[in-house]
Amino acid sequence: MNHILESRGYPRQLVLGARSVCIAPLGAADAPALAAFVQTLSARDLSFVRRDISHPKVQAAWLQAVAEGRVLSLAAHEGEPLAGCTAIVIDPLSWSRHVGELRVLVAPDWRGCGLGRALIQECFALALGLGLEKLMVQMTLDQSAAIAVFEELGFRAEAVLRKQLRDRDGVVHDLALFSHDIAAVQSRLMRTG
Repeated sequence: MNHILESRGYPRQLVLGARSVCIAPLGAADAPALAAFVQTLSARDLSFVRRDISHPKVQAAWLQAVAEGRVLSLAAHEGEPLAGCTAIVIDPLSWSRHVGELRVLVAPDWRGCGLGRALIQECFALALGLGLEKLMVQMTLDQSAAIAVFEELGFRAEAVLRKQLRDRDGVVHDLALFSHDIAAVQSRLMRTG
């Protein structure tokens, strides 16, 4: 995976209006910034990912998975703090090794400026470099702003799992699965390019 990251030329500076962030691979050195970032997220935000990343053991497991190449993650830094991060989770031993699960988190004060969209687009490029054909993302149906961004980028709803997620307050939510056929996009680009 290192060659894929190297081919993207990280770290990369990204200007979003009057603000800028540095996008680079997430690694072990980012552990303190990741822990601080997670503290800025609400319980609602945390339900956007499969595991409760507020637990230090889960954060350590995430960074270990990155080190082992099972997860490819990017971090968007505004100086020292994280403004956002992504993860593409892959399982090369599964029957779905052509599919990556995409996770994107953006700090509350960075929402609405295009950072989430930019991180998703970076992940498209990384997914193609990994040879993935499809990206999946899951979110609760009431995460309308996130759903709108993903749909604008070509993700389509595939399934709704009723009463699939129970939040910290015990409230049950429906979980929607969205996917993007990135192989088809690449094919179209190759035909027109």
